[in-house]
Amino acid sequence: MQAMEERDYFTDYEILKDPYAFFEAIRAHGPVYQPPGRDYLIVTGFDETLEVLKNTVDYSAIIGLQGAAAPLPFEPSGPDITNEVEAHRDQFLGGDLLVNYDDELHTKMRSLLNKLFTPSRLKANEQFIEEYSDKIVREMVAKGGCEMISEVATPFVTLVIADLLGVPAEDRQLFMDVIEAAPPPGSLDAGQNDFSSATHPLVVMGGYFAGYIQDRRANPREDILTEFAHSTFPDGSIPDLNELVKMATFLFGAGQDTSAKLLGNSIRYITDQPGLQAKLRADPSLIPQLLEEVLRLEGSTKQTARLARRDTRVGGIEIPAGTKLLLSLAAANRDPRRWDSPEDFKLDRPRIKEHVAFGRGKHVCAGAPLARVEVRVILEKFLALTSDIDLDETVHGPRGNRDLNYDASFIVRGLSELRVKLKPAPRVDLTALAYGLGLKED
Repeated sequence: MQAMEERDYFTDYEILKDPYAFFEAIRAHGPVYQPPGRDYLIVTGFDETLEVLKNTVDYSAIIGLQGAAAPLPFEPSGPDITNEVEAHRDQFLGGDLLVNYDDELHTKMRSLLNKLFTPSRLKANEQFIEEYSDKIVREMVAKGGCEMISEVATPFVTLVIADLLGVPAEDRQLFMDVIEAAPPPGSLDAGQNDFSSATHPLVVMGGYFAGYIQDRRANPREDILTEFAHSTFPDGSIPDLNELVKMATFLFGAGQDTSAKLLGNSIRYITDQPGLQAKLRADPSLIPQLLEEVLRLEGSTKQTARLARRDTRVGGIEIPAGTKLLLSLAAANRDPRRWDSPEDFKLDRPRIKEHVAFGRGKHVCAGAPLARVEVRVILEKFLALTSDIDLDETVHGPRGNRDLNYDASFIVRGLSELRVKLKPAPRVDLTALAYGLGLKED
């Protein structure tokens, strides 16, 4: 029988859908380990993961999207391969996207992105989040239940970021349809990795964003897209239109997926942790703590990857230039050297925000503040308008023996389906609610 650590993380469906036993088998060999027959290292240690994420001098983010298993487009040679990486950047999957940028180019482009997620901007966006979440939750409660991922999570987070960016109302449904039909990032579906395909979500949405930004440059309005279209780098230079389009498109596509998965993962814990619903209803201020612990246990991103571009060390191990590293964020967040009883859910876990679910360092997820706000608000609505939330046992089995299906992605950790039953709170007039939402006829 094949040992767990000898199985292939990138092609084994069972591991992709439930990676924790695999990562624990890897951890047993130390915080940094090269599985048999693989040409990359897997980092499971919390401290070691932080060490790599924060070291942008010795490590490149160029393989962040393609993953550590994909071959390099050149043969590494020497103690510093920085120039070779840049010379072959266009041969890496997503090498021209912000998530894979390094050094000055990353710093310049990130300076534009950070302007979208300021506290004042998120506060303005929160009114839309409040209104839309109230509408969608009331509709689901009136129906008595829903499929949480496709009916709630995906449309909700898609429209939230569409509102933040200023996507015209008439185009939002098309964006939702494109995203819902696409596999998640890191899917084993080969088409997901073909960024040149006319049907790839980033290509489809990119055409629209190009039109939006060109229009705003010619016809400024009082919206974020106008601000984005007329933005400048810290040195006063003007960004290339194509760079702005790529950034806006990737932000839209990547941001909605991770937030949608966070909502689904949170609902799963709310339904299965004894007494948790009652505690959260009695004190909604605990919801942010819930989100941080869910992010630690079931973060939407299981792993990222780095390429050593200089000879270096991590965790006391020599790392030659050209070494590929799989950074298991999921394993780092369950490292027993850092977290007491790491597999247990603890609502009051000390120093919980130190998890690495959103990464760390210069490449930390820019959309993390938005994800926290939008998921918090909609959970407040679900808890306020219901007296009980439970999974549909006819689909997912009884509590303690759930049958849950996760996306087969080497990047994303998220449920592909979550059917829930919703019992309205005593003060909610279900009949009036159904009429008001057009779910019943006179």
